[in-house]
Amino acid sequence: MTNPTRPSSGRIVHLLRAGLIAGVVVAAAAFPLVAIGGLAAKAGADMVDKTPADLLASAPAQTSYVYAADGTTLITTFYEEHRRYVPLVQMSPYIQQAIVASEDSRFYEHNGVDPKGVVRAFVANQQAGGVSQGASTLTMQYVRMALRDSAKTPLEIQQATEQTPLRKLREMRLALDLEKESSKALILERYLNSAYFGHRAYGIYSASEIFFSKLPKDLTPVEAATLAGLVKAPTAYDPASSDRKAATDRRNYVLDRMHAMGYLSPQATATAMAEPIQLRLSNPPNDCMSVPEEQNSWGFFCDYLKAWWSAQPAFGANPLERLDKLRRGGYTIITSLDPKIHEAAERRVMTEESAGSPFAHGLVAVEPGTGYVRSMAVNRVYSLDQSENGAHSDPSRRGQMKGNYPNTVVPLLGGGDLPGYQAGSTFKMFTMVAALDAGLGLGTAFDSPHRIVSIYPDGSGGPTDCGGFWCPSNASGAMSGRQTMWSGFGKSVNTYFVWLEQQVGAENVVRLAERLGLQWRTDIDKRQASPSQANKWGSFTLGVSDVTPLEMANAYATIAADGRFCEALPVVSITSPDGTPATYRSGSGMDLVIAQPRCNQEIDPDAARAATDAARCPTGDTPARGSCGGWSTADRVRGIVGRPVAGKTGTTDSDRAAWFVAYTPELAVASFLSDPDSPMNPVGSGQANKPIDAVAGFLKDALKDQPVRQFNPPSAEISA
Repeated sequence: MTNPTRPSSGRIVHLLRAGLIAGVVVAAAAFPLVAIGGLAAKAGADMVDKTPADLLASAPAQTSYVYAADGTTLITTFYEEHRRYVPLVQMSPYIQQAIVASEDSRFYEHNGVDPKGVVRAFVANQQAGGVSQGASTLTMQYVRMALRDSAKTPLEIQQATEQTPLRKLREMRLALDLEKESSKALILERYLNSAYFGHRAYGIYSASEIFFSKLPKDLTPVEAATLAGLVKAPTAYDPASSDRKAATDRRNYVLDRMHAMGYLSPQATATAMAEPIQLRLSNPPNDCMSVPEEQNSWGFFCDYLKAWWSAQPAFGANPLERLDKLRRGGYTIITSLDPKIHEAAERRVMTEESAGSPFAHGLVAVEPGTGYVRSMAVNRVYSLDQSENGAHSDPSRRGQMKGNYPNTVVPLLGGGDLPGYQAGSTFKMFTMVAALDAGLGLGTAFDSPHRIVSIYPDGSGGPTDCGGFWCPSNASGAMSGRQTMWSGFGKSVNTYFVWLEQQVGAENVVRLAERLGLQWRTDIDKRQASPSQANKWGSFTLGVSDVTPLEMANAYATIAADGRFCEALPVVSITSPDGTPATYRSGSGMDLVIAQPRCNQEIDPDAARAATDAARCPTGDTPARGSCGGWSTADRVRGIVGRPVAGKTGTTDSDRAAWFVAYTPELAVASFLSDPDSPMNPVGSGQANKPIDAVAGFLKDALKDQPVRQFNPPSAEISA
């Protein structure tokens, strides 16, 4: 039933077409009344290119919130405009009353355009000889904001915001149409979520948070009036400025209007006006540089999240579009970062000794079977300020630039565009898995000499005095003798694995590593991994390719998961503003949840279990089948971890890097020590134990109080 106190939409349209309202508005802008009829007709015919559905569908930018794996610990937020949409039922009634009282007291009476308000503004503007009052209703203001927020081109933005009578007419016509299709409550809700309150606060949620550190539902009359008063002139009435008189006067005006409309009693109004404005300002974090100071190291994981996000086609056609979606899309992102696990990792790498070292000591932990990245820790401070950093370790750059220690934002652990570091004998895992997957058994034996003349030309690397062929040697004469996969892996016998690589084919080993997630980032690695060169890359088994700790942890996690490879994943869930999981369209046309683990069986399960059985030898653990040969390269690890553990040590030529990659059924961990500024700078043989001790101590702490899980043993057939 039509409200008799409200003018009918038909009458207002008639007035528009007759030029009366248009004349009032344009006169306020100093346009002659005689010109208005044509403008009104043009607005009706040409400019109403949006529908009420379009206006309600337009979504202003919203803040994306990023949490740790517990779902409650905030890591940071991303935004262009700090805004979070809240329904009207979650707003204090005082803010609803205050905004109506201050901006449009006849909001519940008109049909989108208020003739009385227009006439009042016309008279005031005529008397003032200029624009002293506006005639925009809340509905018209929302139309303007919706047109601005839905604009896709600079011209559309100009048309939505330019101070012209044609724009005003367009707003009037759209406001009338909108009120036919929508309730007052929804319009008010959309308005309060779109309005700018100043001080980088867009919408009532961020205004309540920034000015009073509370939720919109908890606003008092005084606070609501203060915020409502800002909409008219956010800068002039900002109470966070040094002079609060203007803000107080404006607040009291709103309180007086609330009293006049019956929202506040005389006594409540007087009491509220007597109160000083009391702020509890907060500064919402934005981007990775704003992670909590006490969790500074989360910045490296945050950067990895951004790199991952910018590579996801589901969020846009290119990295810029995808990051824009992160800053404007209003997502709730639960990451895979486990604060307790990360704290254990941080303790092991950020020691007093390593904190100011040019050598980067890092640790990455990945969950087998999901690919969730649980921790990324390194002995660096996440900061752009390098003014107090140490000297660059590369002599050719010393004096020209600072080193990246202790402060840096360089992605030293993976997920960025750095090539990584050579990982030495940890690559023997790829050779062993390729051999097992090809049908060779753990008992495959070879009389391993101290030096072997390979089938590979000397261009593969190593000594060149072997008749033009590559002839690598073992680190110690004690490694010579007959070895199996158990003992060869436990002792890290180079000549055994060069021979084993020859049996299975170097190209097959390279392709296996690709299936487990390794990428080739340097020109030489890309060339060596190419189809024409891969079968000549004999030194691949000794880890001459650059790799990141993230890649190595994830590759070993595949072995821990019985051969099931999962892409490394920094998120557990991504929820869109409407509460639904964010999805993407797969190549087969299926809609899949973006945060769902992306896994496939890359290795025969029995082959992976056999590799794990041999990989227990380096750690001092006891394999389910076979013998480790009496000694190993990291035999103290099992005693420290206190549960079944597998892994592999790795050092490079001239001790330029030291590695240890290990796993239990619950976690796969890669730790390294190297100089990222000058890879030729050797860490020294005396520091090779640091990654071993870091991983062992980390696994002990991270898995404390968790039940002990056993590895699945391999079959008797593959163990022969």
